[in-house]
Amino acid sequence: MRYGYARVSSMGQELTTQINALSENGCEKIFKEKVSGRDKKKRIEFEVLLSTVSEGDTIVVSKLDRFARSTKDALSTIEQLNEMNVNLVVLNMGGDRVDTSTAIGKLMITVLSGIAEFEADMIKERQMEGIALAKQRGVYKGRPHTYTEKHKGLQHALELFYNRDTNKMTVKEIEEITKVSKATIYREVRKQNDNILL
Repeated sequence: MRYGYARVSSMGQELTTQINALSENGCEKIFKEKVSGRDKKKRIEFEVLLSTVSEGDTIVVSKLDRFARSTKDALSTIEQLNEMNVNLVVLNMGGDRVDTSTAIGKLMITVLSGIAEFEADMIKERQMEGIALAKQRGVYKGRPHTYTEKHKGLQHALELFYNRDTNKMTVKEIEEITKVSKATIYREVRKQNDNILL
């Protein structure tokens, strides 16, 4: 059987183009999800796909980065598929179609996934260099703070936190009501206590 796998990294992105390409390439069943590829454990549909395929089946993806986020991840998954006698077809890999059922396909996957990881590392390196230069010039601000002292949700969470003796609420309940994480609540409480001690 021919299975397709389509993935985008966020809920706001569309899967339509990938699904159309997979359907045009004879996929009888398509697994799809909107989740980051960084954490393989969170890719539930991908895990279901791997447990569904059996000997002689083929998995089709539009691009390799939809299938794996690193060379190590790609190669270990491809090795797993090889052991199951399941083929992988990448419809667009540097402009070429790659099929792991062929020797040249296996070689292409190894080389190109290595290049993809190298490019990602180079981008990260350039980004770090840019941040270092911005810090030297004094223009780097870092990530913006999600919560400020005037944030109403945070103020409400802190108010509920400090009144736990009377409202009998747990920090978990406060988190659910205010949508402010426990970590943020504790961090702000610590910060306020530190300021009192000063």
